[in-house]
Amino acid sequence: MKILFIGGTGNISTDCAALLHQRGHEISVVTRGNAPVPATYQAVRADRRDQVALAGVTADVVINFLGYELPDVETDYAVFAGKIRQYIFISTAMVYAKPHRYLPITETTPLGNLFSDYAQKKLAMEQWLAAHPDFPVTIVRPSHTYSCRWFPNVVSSAGWTFPARIKDGLPVFVPNDGANPWTLTHTTDFAVGLAGLIGNTAAVGETFHITSDEALPWNQIYQLTAEALGVRLPVVERIPVDFLCEQFSEFIEGIRGDKAEPAVFDNSKIKKFVPDFVCRKSFTAGIRESVAWYAARPSEKTTNPKANVLFDEVIAAWRAR
Repeated sequence: MKILFIGGTGNISTDCAALLHQRGHEISVVTRGNAPVPATYQAVRADRRDQVALAGVTADVVINFLGYELPDVETDYAVFAGKIRQYIFISTAMVYAKPHRYLPITETTPLGNLFSDYAQKKLAMEQWLAAHPDFPVTIVRPSHTYSCRWFPNVVSSAGWTFPARIKDGLPVFVPNDGANPWTLTHTTDFAVGLAGLIGNTAAVGETFHITSDEALPWNQIYQLTAEALGVRLPVVERIPVDFLCEQFSEFIEGIRGDKAEPAVFDNSKIKKFVPDFVCRKSFTAGIRESVAWYAARPSEKTTNPKANVLFDEVIAAWRAR
């Protein structure tokens, strides 16, 4: 099949596109040219809201990884309605109401995250798509999904910033006591679930989260990261969520609205629709792959100064209270 990725070179989409290409599909990627597109794919040079440019693309399935505002799905509907077999909208598990009323989380868990503007926009797009039943939509809700280029933590997972702090012995922090269970899914496992939905007519009109069955507390996630790096875990400050959000408003969305909440998922629905979906990569194995990936590419070990400053400011504020 011809599959168009709107966003095909990102953290999650890169491995999804690679797996689908490996399975014999023809891959096209909408790109502005900021990130390289593999030579085996067709690069569609366009802004993702450029209806004229997108109208010239033929596809059986469109996967939207770059839907952040309502006009994004409105554009896709205007361009592709009546022309494609399936439209897959990548939403987020943040759309579920916080705090959770029960665990594990299922696709019917109450919606409406009052702490996250990002989640509210994603939910509005889900609802808009549901109001257009003529469009063959499948909704996918990832949770915290990481690739070889990510080191999960509560500030900024992309890049080498977090492992650099750990290797340098600099303090880090977790919300509350760091004991809340948190699900991390490797992109190669997520890709299997997504690939099984492609062209699956039974999945049209359905919603799925695609996550691992392994849920680890933040304390253990940090410890396993340090072990993968071959160093001793530095000081981990355990900071109440109320303090974090009162002192640093940016944490209202990312921590109160997400990472401080327990995240344990029931994956029976995706497993029913995609029988070969099994998350085979434990976090222990996945984080060691990340360390090995960067060891082979030292030039990629760039850090995010803003994230480092935020770590330092949070810890300084907590210690000065």
